[in-house]
Amino acid sequence: MPVSDDAAIARDYDRIARSYARELGEELAGKPLDRALLGYVVDLAKGRGPVGDLGCGPGHVARYLADLGAEVVGVDLSSEMVRLASSAHPDLGFIVGNLRCLPLPDGSLAAAIAFYSLIHLDTDDDLRAACREIARVLAPEGEVVVAYHRGNRVLHPGEMWGTPVDLDFRFLSDRTVTAALIDAGLEVRVRVHREPYPGVEHPSRRTYLIARRPST
Repeated sequence: MPVSDDAAIARDYDRIARSYARELGEELAGKPLDRALLGYVVDLAKGRGPVGDLGCGPGHVARYLADLGAEVVGVDLSSEMVRLASSAHPDLGFIVGNLRCLPLPDGSLAAAIAFYSLIHLDTDDDLRAACREIARVLAPEGEVVVAYHRGNRVLHPGEMWGTPVDLDFRFLSDRTVTAALIDAGLEVRVRVHREPYPGVEHPSRRTYLIARRPST
C-alpha cells in the first residue's frame, strides 16, 4: 500500500483513534522541548490570528495551545480523530482535511505546527505539495514548526495498541525536509535535534524545523 493512500491512512487512524487518545493524550507532560516550542508558537501568533494544528489527532496539542491563549484550528485526515477532538474540546475548531489540500483560506494562519504529520507522505513530491500548502495558509511573517523522526528508513509496526494497522512511518532527513520547505518559499530559521525521551515516546531521534513565510 502506498504510504500516501489517504483513504487507507484515515481508516487506520479511525481504528486506533480511541487508543491513541488514551495512550498519548498526556504525552506533553513528558516532553519539555515540545512544550517550550508550543509556547513560542503561541507568543508568535498573539494578536495576529489563529494557530493551525496540522495533523491534530485527538486534539490534545490543540488544547495545550488554547490553554496558553491561542485561537486554534485543528486539521486531521481521520474523521474519527476529528470527532474525538471535537467531543473532548467543543470550544475549539477541528476540520477533516488533507495536508496536500488544506481546507483553509490563503494567509489565514498566524502560525502553525505540523508535529509528525509529514511522516505519512510517501514521496518527496507529496512532501513538497504539503509544504506548499502550509506556506499558502500562513500569513506573511507567519511561522511553522515541523517535527519529524530523523533518519532514512520506513517503520512498519503492523499493529498499534493491539489493533492491526498497515501504516508506515517515514523517517526523514534534514536535507529532504529543508529542501521541501525552501521549495515552498519558506525561510528555514531554526533547526533543533534531540534524543528521545525514555518511556515517553518511540525511541527515535527527533528534529524540529522552524520556517517562516517572508513578508512579501
